Amino acid sequence: VVQVAKDPIGTKGARLTTQLSIPSRYLVLLPGSEHRGISQRIQDVDERDRLLQALDTALKERPTQAGFIVRTAADSQHSLNFEADLEFLHRSWQQIERKIASARAGELIHADLPLSLRVIRDLARDDVEKIRVDSRETYALMHQFAVDLMPQLADCIEIYPGERPIFDLYSIEDEIYRALNRTVDLKSGGSLVFDQTEAMTTVDVNTGRFVGKRNLEETLFKTNMEAAQAIARQLRLRNIGGIIIVDFIDMEDEDHRRQLMDAFERALARDRTRCHIADMSVLGLVEVTRKRTRESLERGMTETCPHCQGRGTQKTAQTLCYEIFREILREARAFEAKGYLVMASQTVIDMLLDEESTGLADLQEFIGKPIHLQVEPTQNQESYDVVLM
Repeated sequence: VVQVAKDPIGTKGARLTTQLSIPSRYLVLLPGSEHRGISQRIQDVDERDRLLQALDTALKERPTQAGFIVRTAADSQHSLNFEADLEFLHRSWQQIERKIASARAGELIHADLPLSLRVIRDLARDDVEKIRVDSRETYALMHQFAVDLMPQLADCIEIYPGERPIFDLYSIEDEIYRALNRTVDLKSGGSLVFDQTEAMTTVDVNTGRFVGKRNLEETLFKTNMEAAQAIARQLRLRNIGGIIIVDFIDMEDEDHRRQLMDAFERALARDRTRCHIADMSVLGLVEVTRKRTRESLERGMTETCPHCQGRGTQKTAQTLCYEIFREILREARAFEAKGYLVMASQTVIDMLLDEESTGLADLQEFIGKPIHLQVEPTQNQESYDVVLM
């Protein structure tokens, strides 16, 4: 029995391991092992001792022949109770063992939780005030999962009843657009430019057009400090991994360079994914390595553009289908129409008729109006029109 430890990325295949692990919110179960440990990211000695003692106490009440690792999420959680996690992991492993007993070679035995449940398990902390969901089916799934594993969060999950699409309410479309853009504008007037290749990602920090002469060093320092915070956030948002080279604006003041590196390290320390930062070179370059287990946001949501011979990217047909669905939903809520005509490229229309046909049918049923499709051979893949009939 093997487990996928790392998804295939680019031309590299998936990485497999025979050392199985099953995560819950605060624990990772290690079947066939007797190891008990604490996440390496929790460095405080007293906190590590406290968590290990809490784990030992929980296991005395529920003995289990397996190893465990306490996850980073447990750090500083003083009202910690591992009982729900142990029950969840015990139940999950029993189901897996039953499937292993009857499985044939090459058969899928177990898959990780769906995205909506992984968000709760891995990201939702006790200080979360509200989790809003616009699907009753997803809401029911998330609420039951929270009741079983983290009951204190169950009341935070609520169904969103509004007429306005939830992506519009929270400007998610705008955030996706910005996350796929090469350039990120900074409040100081500067900018970041991201370039991803197979080998590495480079980030160039630029100042605004006018930096002044009297306080040039202070302006460069301020821009670099803002860039350090923005880069750390963008690495998480874009899920960029591997080798990252950051070209900060060169500064002469050694104290400013030291403060910048300290601020950058603190910003990267908030990342759930393991990062390592090297010292700044004499040219102002900083090398960062970030563990890569999945495709970046750009690789997952875009594909090589055939119109520029691979020099750029374009949105996938599936991404465009979802944009069209949301556009029709907006139009249906804003205007009366007998139906809708979608005019798009052959690739997008084929996707709507094939892989996304179920989603198209569900949308027609939801709005109670027919949706017609028309191929526009002259349009490129990212161009489409939704016409009210």
